[in-house]
Amino acid sequence: VKGIGDACRALGFPIVSGNVSLYNETNGRGILPTPTIGGVGLIADWSKMARIGFAAEGQMILLVGAPSMWGTHLAQSAYMRDIHRRTDGPPPPVDLDHEKRVGDHVRALIASGVVTAAHDVSDGGIAVALAEMAMASGIGATVPGLVGTDPIPVWFGEDQGRYLLTLSIDPQSDEWDAIREQQSKLGIFAPWIGSTGGSDLKLGEARAIPVGELTAAHESWFPRFMENELVDP
Repeated sequence: VKGIGDACRALGFPIVSGNVSLYNETNGRGILPTPTIGGVGLIADWSKMARIGFAAEGQMILLVGAPSMWGTHLAQSAYMRDIHRRTDGPPPPVDLDHEKRVGDHVRALIASGVVTAAHDVSDGGIAVALAEMAMASGIGATVPGLVGTDPIPVWFGEDQGRYLLTLSIDPQSDEWDAIREQQSKLGIFAPWIGSTGGSDLKLGEARAIPVGELTAAHESWFPRFMENELVDP
């Protein structure tokens, strides 16, 4: 709770409500602590509000706020929990000053009108965030990845303070050069990692996955789960 307070003060985040459940049990089994925060924000121009779905084909994808290796931290991640059934290790470190600089920069880009889609990188890392952006739009993407690195932390690491943005500008333009210069002054690493387009999501050396296949897997699990629960044994 102290950490939440420190973060809210550092980021200027206004809380209007919240709840912290530390000792709840269901069917005699304890659940993880669940701090829930209700915040409020203002959007000066709703017509420039960023959405997560890719807006068009042929647009650059930036990973803003990334470490040099894009992703590194796997402890406490969804990948380790769901694939390896491990929940040990420290949470990813947080640099609140860096997060604020990155967040302010992302908001400034959105306000300028060059951002066509924006999504935070959280549970599941870059791979899941890109999949969510593709499913929200029906548009695929190709992101080559980093040569000579372990792809698991790159795609599934949960390093903090990262955002995926798509931009509607020419990478040969003065506007793009000005954005890069601003990022350099702010000390923000924001590599151009790939481009939108096609009907598949292609990450690194992994096989391309049709966006329709991702959507079917994402949307069908709950009905199938309910059907199985309702089957009379």
